[in-house]
Amino acid sequence: MIIAVIDLGTNTSNLVVARLEDQNVDILYQGKEYVRLGDRQIAENIISNAAIARACAAVTRQVRTSRKWCADNIRIIATSAVRQAINRYELTDAIKESEGIDVEVIVGEREADLIYQGVRLALGTLPEPSVILDIGGGSNEVIISEDGSLLWRFSFPAGMSRIISQFPISDPVSNQEIVALEEHFLEVHREAILQCRQYGVKTLIGCSGAFNTLTDVLDGTDPEEVFRIQKQVSIGEFESVYQKIIQSTTSERVLMKGMDLVRTELIVPALILARTLMNHTGIDKIVQTGYSLREGVLWEMIRH
Repeated sequence: MIIAVIDLGTNTSNLVVARLEDQNVDILYQGKEYVRLGDRQIAENIISNAAIARACAAVTRQVRTSRKWCADNIRIIATSAVRQAINRYELTDAIKESEGIDVEVIVGEREADLIYQGVRLALGTLPEPSVILDIGGGSNEVIISEDGSLLWRFSFPAGMSRIISQFPISDPVSNQEIVALEEHFLEVHREAILQCRQYGVKTLIGCSGAFNTLTDVLDGTDPEEVFRIQKQVSIGEFESVYQKIIQSTTSERVLMKGMDLVRTELIVPALILARTLMNHTGIDKIVQTGYSLREGVLWEMIRH
């Protein structure tokens, strides 16, 4: 059976097409479209008319691609920007009318569960206490796991599109702004930090998005040119890229090898969040994976 999963996120719509056979997942195609549902109206929990048009056009192209791959089943999963939007049905109804596919708008805990399943597909049982971090545009999912068990998870509605609409960020970001962001992230994610300490977490698993950009900049590869199922990143390597990013202007980041143009602004608060979490939990190991929610849907489907 060939399955297509469209992960309609706050900034991008991510497509994966895979063959599911005998409990195995064979990835056939991956691609993404820039939808920017989290434009300046995200603070009002409104999806703008322009964003609805972008998303509908992107989903139409991705459904067409899925059908070219002869997908037997196409699923569209919508996350934070859609679930919190007061006008979400304008988007979901438009997609239903255009493509004949119901959009599954999932709650934050369900999103975290699927991300966990995606990481399991990439990395296996995760024997040591680990914290999985998926930094999104609308929300951040934090999951703690050990020995193949999900111990704790939560979805924090403090994604990077929401952050840049809430906090003024200079170009380059100032030290005062970094401190303000750190304090905000500490307050919002306080429970996640306490849970990491309680479970003795030492490993951070960074999913997709900002962590893909981190490793692309680190390796000097073009955005999304290399899909990494898993990559070890040392604390020193993270710090090197972090300093390079926060000391740069937007125009300088645009020219950086490996920088995804979707993330030239968002990468700054994203790395500040990751570093804040690391500094307050004693994390000494980082693993990046390109697998996340959409692969979690595939993993769930082969198990049921």
